[in-house]
Amino acid sequence: MENFDASLSPYFRALLGPRDTRVKGWFLLDNYIPTFICTAIYLLVVWLGPKYMRTRQPFSCRGILVVYNLGLTLLSLFMFYELVTGVWENNYNFFCQGTRSAGEADMKRPSRSDHSSPLLQDLRSWAPLGLLRVDVGYCGMSVKRVRGGPSETLTMPSPQIVEVLWWYYFSKLIEFMDTFFFILRKNNHQITVLHVYHHATMLNIWWFVMNWVPCGHSYFGATLNSFIHVLMYSYYGLSSIPSMRPYLWWKKYITQGQLLQFVLTIIQTSCGVIWPCTFPLGWLYFQIGYMISLIALFTNFYIQTYNKKSASRRKERLREHQNGSVAAVNGHTTSFSSLENNVKLRKQRKD
Repeated sequence: MENFDASLSPYFRALLGPRDTRVKGWFLLDNYIPTFICTAIYLLVVWLGPKYMRTRQPFSCRGILVVYNLGLTLLSLFMFYELVTGVWENNYNFFCQGTRSAGEADMKRPSRSDHSSPLLQDLRSWAPLGLLRVDVGYCGMSVKRVRGGPSETLTMPSPQIVEVLWWYYFSKLIEFMDTFFFILRKNNHQITVLHVYHHATMLNIWWFVMNWVPCGHSYFGATLNSFIHVLMYSYYGLSSIPSMRPYLWWKKYITQGQLLQFVLTIIQTSCGVIWPCTFPLGWLYFQIGYMISLIALFTNFYIQTYNKKSASRRKERLREHQNGSVAAVNGHTTSFSSLENNVKLRKQRKD
């Protein structure tokens, strides 16, 4: 890992700043090699899987899919709720939030009943003097100066944000199963360039996010994406139950929601460029570029999937209408011709 850091640091220090030590020792984060190997295995399965299944019957996987999609729905809902409450209670700045501007504290999340923190005891010793007001909540600790100077609020760090974003990173590894289920069910038409690109890149990008910018401005895209995944995986879970399929109508709007989240992420990320803070600008530029690539791919997918389908359906209806009219005309023509032939035959017989 030391050699890897030594070769990587000069490049990423310029773009993303120093590596964040708060996630040191966290599962899968110390070393990039496991993330790289998982991605390589994923791409290998994408390449070899359909070939292996070519001469085999598809698997149903119905029961597993219900459990899998339900699990990811609940995980996405958990991440969305925790990120929203954490950002709200820690007074995150929408326009730009640095990775260190929330202050330093223990990585252990203070609970409502945890009053044993040395830092908290030191701060509360000032409270009787009326100088500070200390509020401890589920999502963090807020310290407010109420006397002895201008009123100002210091939000102590957001270990909750860092922890939830680690789960977000880990969920990208779990989501590799999306593709594996497509292969097992022989739904190879769903394994598109967009699908593979999105799954393979997100895990790797978020490894770097967690090591360099595991909080601050990084929260926004993950929050929106978690909300979209609540809708998406609940849809997929229900669609794996045949009796529910006639009642599912919001697939098209999920794609629209995905496109909207990319646009909103670009807008919010651009705020950090226009009104900069301590969050590294290099990451902001990279995120804008990555969002643009997703917008291009998802827009193409939307056009191919929905607009062209609608156009082809209209053409089919028009063709059916035209064929029906021609068939009616041909029917009358045929009847008239047969009547003429019958008259001619009768005349011939009389003769």
